[in-house]
Amino acid sequence: MEEILQLLQDNARLSVADIAAMTKRSEDEVAEIIRKLEDDGVILKYAAIVNPDKVAESKEKVRAEIEIQVTPEREHGFDAIADRIYRYPQVKSLYLMSGGYDLKVVIEGESLQEVAFFVARKLSTLNGVKSTKTHFMLKVYKENDVLYVDEKKDRRQGVTA
Repeated sequence: MEEILQLLQDNARLSVADIAAMTKRSEDEVAEIIRKLEDDGVILKYAAIVNPDKVAESKEKVRAEIEIQVTPEREHGFDAIADRIYRYPQVKSLYLMSGGYDLKVVIEGESLQEVAFFVARKLSTLNGVKSTKTHFMLKVYKENDVLYVDEKKDRRQGVTA
């Protein structure tokens, strides 16, 4: 099961026949394992990883990472406030963190002003939010084990006399 899961994580477009050949299992066995992984909620979604710098519409979007300090709610801890935050369509990722802040949120907006408005009017006004710190993402080099830079590009420095 682990091997099939890893193959799908590396390339979700692999066919059942390809996975069967790579793992030396029958196609029926592979199909059953994949179905079980999906039914059990291990596999949540199949998705394409898109380089935002190569898509005109995505180039204009603004992404930000926000550190949030919160007061956990009695009997619900951080889950109740996390539930309110991840429901916003602007929120792309949400993590419970250790260290200097409690939650890390990655959001996307059409402009710096839209992101600032979201933080000021939506996030920071939620009950339990003590503080926010916003970091705007300027460029992605690597994310989720995927390089977004062209490694074939010649990076040697020119020599001047």
